[in-house]
Amino acid sequence: MAPQETPPALGAPSGGLPDGPPVETPAQRRAHDRALTGWLWREYVRRWTPYILLGMLLMAVDGAMVGAVSALLKPMFDDVLVAGQSGMVIFVALAISGTFVIRGVTSLLYKILMSYVAQKVVTSLQLRLTDHLMRLDQSFHHEHSPGHLIDRVRGDTQELTIVFDKIIPGFARDGISIIALVCVALYTDVQWTLVALIGVPLLVLPAAFMQRLVRKMGVATRDASAMASTRLDEIFHGVVTIQRTGLEARESGRLGRVLNRFLKAKVRTVGGQAAMGSLSDMVAALGFGLVLVFAGRQIIAGDRTVGEFMSFFAAIAFLFEPLRRLGGLSGAWQTVLASLDRVHRLLREQPRITQPDGPLVPPPERGQETLRFENATFAYDQEPVLNAFSLVAEAGKTTALVGPSGAGKSTVFTLLTRLADPQAGRVTIGGADIRQMDLAQMRRLFSVVAQDSALFDETLRDNIVMGDETVTEERLQAVIKAAHVDEFLPQLPAGLDTRVGPRGSSLSGGQRQRVAIARALLREAPILLLDEATSALDARSELMVQEALDRLSTGRTTLVIAHRLSTVRNADKIVVMEAGRVVEEGTHAELLAQGGSYARLHAMQFRDGNGTTEV
Repeated sequence: MAPQETPPALGAPSGGLPDGPPVETPAQRRAHDRALTGWLWREYVRRWTPYILLGMLLMAVDGAMVGAVSALLKPMFDDVLVAGQSGMVIFVALAISGTFVIRGVTSLLYKILMSYVAQKVVTSLQLRLTDHLMRLDQSFHHEHSPGHLIDRVRGDTQELTIVFDKIIPGFARDGISIIALVCVALYTDVQWTLVALIGVPLLVLPAAFMQRLVRKMGVATRDASAMASTRLDEIFHGVVTIQRTGLEARESGRLGRVLNRFLKAKVRTVGGQAAMGSLSDMVAALGFGLVLVFAGRQIIAGDRTVGEFMSFFAAIAFLFEPLRRLGGLSGAWQTVLASLDRVHRLLREQPRITQPDGPLVPPPERGQETLRFENATFAYDQEPVLNAFSLVAEAGKTTALVGPSGAGKSTVFTLLTRLADPQAGRVTIGGADIRQMDLAQMRRLFSVVAQDSALFDETLRDNIVMGDETVTEERLQAVIKAAHVDEFLPQLPAGLDTRVGPRGSSLSGGQRQRVAIARALLREAPILLLDEATSALDARSELMVQEALDRLSTGRTTLVIAHRLSTVRNADKIVVMEAGRVVEEGTHAELLAQGGSYARLHAMQFRDGNGTTEV
């Protein structure tokens, strides 16, 4: 999907996912809301204008039928029930029945039409938001959990359906209903109408207060929903650990507390929205009481007919229901704005890793991919992960990175593939700064096989080919054999067309690694990055995967991260890292002879004779 233009700034601060709207004056908030509404209209809704106008026409017809029903009550009472004009019976019956038929048809057509438009708008926004999030660098994803972002993409955007389910039909249908009913009421008696509506101005101040309150409640609800999504994401990703350690009750309790917070926030929001509509009920009570006192005397005196009163009474009774719904729409719109504000601010997040300005440096020729780190410093927060780190990995050779956990080994891969940039120093490939290369071309130089190589819930074929439609069947079969995927392929029910499950859950660890190796072989990138690719495998699987990795690394510039020193003893160079720095480097024999950090790691791992102890 092609990237889209970042939405214009609306006054909200960029950076991070704020917990709520920025502190502003009421005037600034109104201006912000207008700008936010304009952005939504221009970017996502305007293209659907013909559909929306048709939908509003359908709802206007629906709303007009309410006024028609109230007007038809006068002839029904005066001409049919009181005067006994039999000729009017069929007319009144057909007319009233027709209004209900028309309302049913227009309502059905509107719901089908606007459901289509709503889902198109929401889907478009979800795709844009997901595409944008995939382009943000690792520092952003380091700060924001997947569950939190899933709730932004799914939960916040779904709130926009309120616009099409409630707001548009509300203004079109209820607006016309109010106009039609007021016309019927005024036609019947102007004084009765003024008396009935005397309390309407009393709605203004309470409604303004409730709007601000509902906006805050909506923000709190979305925050609580994001926390619940985050907790669920952690539970399902860590379900094996939870089951093995018997933490089911603990995790249920933690989730229960988060869901309880969401429950309270949701109930407050719904209550606030309902209160907006309930205000009109209080006004209706005042209006009806006064009208009954005022009009009842006129009817008793014979100045007005029962049919006139019933027509007026129905018009006013029907009138307060759309008024009630319109009052609730204000609260619903505030909820939409709260979610839309969060989505917009997320779209304003700018990736720090971007295409370079100025002329681009071409990628190096094959065989010239020497990798260099020159005094590179990098920190996710305040504490540096790499500190003036320098490294040379010669083209066509295998360089291994070893050292204790937290030494910064994985961060080397992060910087090398430009998932993040160093705060100081630079990284070069073939002598060229990677920040001056085309980002897509630079990343195509790498194949990566990690301990947890990502597999997708697609077929085995899709997970190897990864969307490359140019791969021939002969080429695919060759890499399958080279990666030893063919050894377990006959066990799968549909062969290459077997779905591998979420994150490859239907495959064993060794099988997943072989799929990742086949993927890397097919990519044919000149630089190979191996991140503890065999550390979680049993002895037999490790042997097969290591054989495939040896075949994969032949002729490539290879950088290996390993905890098991037995897997890197044949590397051309071994680099020992501690606290983000290089402390030793050399061959296996040279480093053992020095008797330093590597020798101590080697002695620690091989003291029990199997070389499998991790550091």
